[in-house]
Amino acid sequence: MRLNDIISNLPVYLMRIPVLLLALAVHETAHGWVAYKLGDPTAHNQGRLTLNPLKHLDPVGTLMMLFFGFGFARPVPIDVRYFKNPKRDMALTALAGPVSNILLAWFGILLYVIAGKFYNDSVFYQVIMLFLQVFYMLNLGLGVFNLIPCPPLDGSRIVLVFLPTKYYFKVMQYERYIMLVLMALLWFGILDRPLMYMINAVGNFLLFTVRLIPGL
Repeated sequence: MRLNDIISNLPVYLMRIPVLLLALAVHETAHGWVAYKLGDPTAHNQGRLTLNPLKHLDPVGTLMMLFFGFGFARPVPIDVRYFKNPKRDMALTALAGPVSNILLAWFGILLYVIAGKFYNDSVFYQVIMLFLQVFYMLNLGLGVFNLIPCPPLDGSRIVLVFLPTKYYFKVMQYERYIMLVLMALLWFGILDRPLMYMINAVGNFLLFTVRLIPGL
């Protein structure tokens, strides 16, 4: 990331900060809330069922997401021993994070479409439209990215639920190494095209559902 690129896109980066704080807080809180409903009080007992972003931020992961488009938050603690069906309940808990961001993205698209009906050339209006674009694109990207079925992303917990238990835990033993490979693929742009395809597909579907609302 070049300094002149950051400077030329400074308004976008400034808008990313509050959006990112909200997106990560909602994502991690959703994990903890679903786990709590399924019987695991760990996140609740540690004060992680909150939208206070300071409770969820990982400094390195947040900066990576802000400037490079991918990163991570401080995971909400989950103790599968509290679950009646550990693999199923872990999958539901994992799914809650990406779904929460995709729902936020849907809300952002809805507001963007509504705002588009009142188009004007004022600077204030342009700022609002840009903010909504950043809001729905960041949440959409975060939600879709976390659905990739690769440890340690949430998608791995969802897909691996269909594996026999012994294979499930064998795969999870290599989570740290798989994460390093994933980061390398992202760094070299190898996943850029499939990720954009997935993001565009989900985004088009969300826009389609918004268009179904009468008057939009």
